[in-house]
Amino acid sequence: MTGQAVQTVVNDLPAGPASRVVAANDTFTVRLHTSLDSVRPLWLHLQENGVCTGHQNYAWAEGIVAGLMPDDAELLIVEVNDAATGANRMLVPLMRRQAFQHRVIEWLSCGVCDYSAPLLADASPWTAQSAQAAWTAVRSILPPADRFHITGIPRTINGVANPLALLPEIRDSLQTAFGMAIDGEPETVLKRLCRPSFVKEFNKDWRRLERLGSVELVEAGTPAEAEQIFGELLRMRLSRFRELGRFDLLTQEKVVDFYRNAALRGLLDKSVRLFGLRVGEALIAVQYLLVHQDTVHALLIAMDQSVVPNVSPGLAIMGRLMGWAREQALGYFDLSVGDQSYKERMGAKGSVLVKLSHGYTMRGNAATTAIDLRSRTEAFVRSRPGLLKVARETMRRVRRLRGGLQRQPDK
Repeated sequence: MTGQAVQTVVNDLPAGPASRVVAANDTFTVRLHTSLDSVRPLWLHLQENGVCTGHQNYAWAEGIVAGLMPDDAELLIVEVNDAATGANRMLVPLMRRQAFQHRVIEWLSCGVCDYSAPLLADASPWTAQSAQAAWTAVRSILPPADRFHITGIPRTINGVANPLALLPEIRDSLQTAFGMAIDGEPETVLKRLCRPSFVKEFNKDWRRLERLGSVELVEAGTPAEAEQIFGELLRMRLSRFRELGRFDLLTQEKVVDFYRNAALRGLLDKSVRLFGLRVGEALIAVQYLLVHQDTVHALLIAMDQSVVPNVSPGLAIMGRLMGWAREQALGYFDLSVGDQSYKERMGAKGSVLVKLSHGYTMRGNAATTAIDLRSRTEAFVRSRPGLLKVARETMRRVRRLRGGLQRQPDK
């Protein structure tokens, strides 16, 4: 083979289950799949035996493709193999869609994946050179696009360097992920690993809850229980976000359906877990979890403080779930993306996620510039509490006004 990648131009992807086009360089060969069915055996093998996050679970991706991908989007899953041995090295799930008069290639996420990370065949180390060679091979088989826009890239995947994060084009994003390694006895996990101030607050709140009645962490084990607990999560979360004047993806029906269906599927393989914290007969908090290998990802949390206004139900269920995670022999508690203050109060460590965002055409460059400007503006507002308060109050009034107009009867 030559040292240069074979540049294969793919203008119109075949309608069949997978492209037969193979691109290669001295280090890697690649194959493009345009359906989940064609890559399912390999995906499940890597999910079970390789290195990936819970956000790259096959069932999770299947739900994205079935319910969240835009109608005009194309699935682009790139299989990367060793050129010398033919052994698989990784799987890169992408999609191409139309966006404001241009085409963009992005991660297969549609807003429901915190992390953009390939499925790696094993824990073999990656270098900047091997990552660049793999990405060059991936690029050679992808269809034309005006820009790439991949966000939420973690620097490591379960301790293994993420090849995407080693590329020279990556830049720090505004997103920070928090998490903490957990070990030892479940009964003492909070005392040993969390900050003393958090442990003190948790114990105080738990005693207050116990004075109101029996306190129980309940898990959805049947479809009926999953529907009931998820319904409470939706009610609590939308009420809280309307109060705060913040946008939530769960205002979109198709996103609600995605999470509900994933929770129902998760009853079989336990990849999705749904918990509620019950005081007496009332649920005061709900937590939606993804579980993969030794990691638990805390995704959606909702709480109802009207039952116990002097207690933080969110911290109570989170602390209790850390003990549950150790009972299941899980070793890492991922608190997801976002710089909410409670995460540092717990003692979690933050890690800045990186992004791959750049254009290849005039339209792509213009779109990338506009997106970067919007991100910098949001960061500027968030860095100034007074300005952020005004912005949130304005959005709260706008959403209340919209809700009032929508409820008015026809005249």
